[in-house]
Amino acid sequence: MEFYGPIIGKFILGMLCIILQINIVGKRNLAPVTALDQVQNYVLGGIIGGIIYNQDITVLQFLMVLIIWTLVVMVLQFLKNHNRLAKVMIDGRPVILVKNGKLDVETCLKRGVTADELMFRLRVNGIYELARVKRAVLEQNGQLTVLEYGDDESIRYPLISDGIINYDILEMISRDEAWLDEQLQKNGFKSSTEVFLGEYISGKLHFVGYPKK
Repeated sequence: MEFYGPIIGKFILGMLCIILQINIVGKRNLAPVTALDQVQNYVLGGIIGGIIYNQDITVLQFLMVLIIWTLVVMVLQFLKNHNRLAKVMIDGRPVILVKNGKLDVETCLKRGVTADELMFRLRVNGIYELARVKRAVLEQNGQLTVLEYGDDESIRYPLISDGIINYDILEMISRDEAWLDEQLQKNGFKSSTEVFLGEYISGKLHFVGYPKK
């Protein structure tokens, strides 16, 4: 029983830590959409799985490791939510693989996307030739978002997300930043940093701002 006591204690602490991180950071880490979500799952699983049966590590030491990792995750989340540069560095950003029917081979090679993989993903979207693709965007979670010619009225990607302007969408709708700033001011926003989500739907803009302090 002396052998199982510390294991049970570590297991309970590990479960409580997982529940705490899910409730504080958000439930999206159950279905990772960013690099941080995936790393969080991998490291936490490694900590719990690798230490729980190690008799040389006490329950107190295990608890300290869990606390340190939880604090690291919370700090990274805070930086990501309040700093544009930190968000790009931690989460990365979507990249365009196909633009106006032309494939960016260099970007595909940098991102490790093979020709077979790209064409397979396009076929999944019902597209069998590059000439039909106006934009193919590789998302942070590895998913491919495809926009065909004729789909301009149903843009599938936000114009502003987390206060950051998507300049590719601006280019796609033949507008510039000056026009966007004017639209923001008309809707009561000083800048894009005050907008949580900005959508371009059927030729109209829809803004959702951050809560006012």
